Amino acid sequence: MLIGNVGTEPEVRYFEADSCVARVRLATTEKGYVLQNGTRVPDRTDWHNLVFYRKLAKVVEQYVHKGDKLYVDGRLQYSQYDDKRGVQRMATEIIVDNMEMLTPKSASQPAQPAPSAQPAQQPVLQPQQPANAPEPDDSVVPF
Repeated sequence: MLIGNVGTEPEVRYFEADSCVARVRLATTEKGYVLQNGTRVPDRTDWHNLVFYRKLAKVVEQYVHKGDKLYVDGRLQYSQYDDKRGVQRMATEIIVDNMEMLTPKSASQPAQPAPSAQPAQQPVLQPQQPANAPEPDDSVVPF
């Protein structure tokens, strides 16, 4: 389980008639602190590679953007590969089973009201005083 901020726009690839996979980098930060002897320990940020499949990948493609805060849970997957120079590398990915978006909708996208959603402005009618009515006296203050 992780809570963090999305570091890049999702990378989505489609394969086999409407199946897709989405990849996202997630940053988690452990806040710094000061030890009793005065030593300051700085913030520490770790980056995680998240992989989403099927319907969850489509949700990520449509709604998740760089900077959004996410809660995810899933399982770790380790793999090995050879890079371009032939050096063997290790990769750790989190295969996400569940996700919850924690960024408020208004923060991720500016709300734009639909033109038909706004009510028509009704003119405010003020009662008219008769022409011979005395002007109100501001010097008299009611108790």
